[in-house]
Amino acid sequence: MKIAVIGAGAIGSVVAAGLFKSGVDVLLVGRADQVAAIKQKGLTIKWPDHTETLKLPVAELLDRQFDLVIFATKTQDIDIAYTENAAFLEDTLVLSTQNGVQADNILSPHFYPDQVISSIVMFGATYVKPGEVTYNFPGDWIIGKRFVANDTKLHEIAELFKKSFSVVVTDNILGMKWVKLFVNFNNCIPALIGKSMQETFSDMDFCRLSVSLLKEAVPIIQDAKVQMVSLPQFSVERVQGLAAMPLEQGARIINKTLTSSSKEPFYGSILQSILRGKISEVDFINGEIVAIASGMRMEAPLNRKVVRMVHTVEETGKFFSPETVKKEFNLVQ
Repeated sequence: MKIAVIGAGAIGSVVAAGLFKSGVDVLLVGRADQVAAIKQKGLTIKWPDHTETLKLPVAELLDRQFDLVIFATKTQDIDIAYTENAAFLEDTLVLSTQNGVQADNILSPHFYPDQVISSIVMFGATYVKPGEVTYNFPGDWIIGKRFVANDTKLHEIAELFKKSFSVVVTDNILGMKWVKLFVNFNNCIPALIGKSMQETFSDMDFCRLSVSLLKEAVPIIQDAKVQMVSLPQFSVERVQGLAAMPLEQGARIINKTLTSSSKEPFYGSILQSILRGKISEVDFINGEIVAIASGMRMEAPLNRKVVRMVHTVEETGKFFSPETVKKEFNLVQ
């Protein structure tokens, strides 16, 4: 099977590296600076126990037809990635990897329903610089078809991926995507202050803010009758339990979980985009809740504020001080 990965950021690089190491005919598609760096020095992946550099094929655009094209850009970049590579996408299967729940909806106008495969990435990685990525922690790669039933071809792809990744096939990928949205829900907070997940959530005030955002969002999702389905390592009950428990208890859980998630500094997906001078995916995570609330004539003031503040950081290139964020959200006694 010939596979292309569009997006040479953190996840795209790890996916391409894993497939390449297992013997797959894979092409990694990236920006000019990424392609130049990888052609010159190779793609360097810092795994938990070793670092390796791979000389894998890389290009700025698709150069031929592939059996499967994996979109590993951010959600907001899917359309441009499609447009730039449309000449070789008409008759291929495509697979989304993005956070949030909208990636498949963005891809679907361009493909027949049975061409689109959806996925959820539970492993974590950090983009260091062009051609260099850190693999922060392991996790499942969950795949399933969003618009039609899973078929033989999907299971063949799952078996191929299993040579490099822990793969789970699901019949309800959308329900799981809603739970994954909440796994990513606190990525917005490090993006406000420009610090790693570990450093951000060593401060109990930011752990309280994380729980407060969740407490506001979960009832909105429930009122909207959104069906959530448990992930293998993160249940619906865990999301609901965090939202329902006393603030201080929830904050302690956030603190313990996120300060020990990785030995290497881990920068959430939203902050990684900002550090690269790009627009982040906050509209597709916290902003998704704001949009649903607005459509139901409900309010989501905390999540609306955090989305607005992340956009301010994007526009100005300047992070807020921790003290400013705490004052904005009334975390200072």
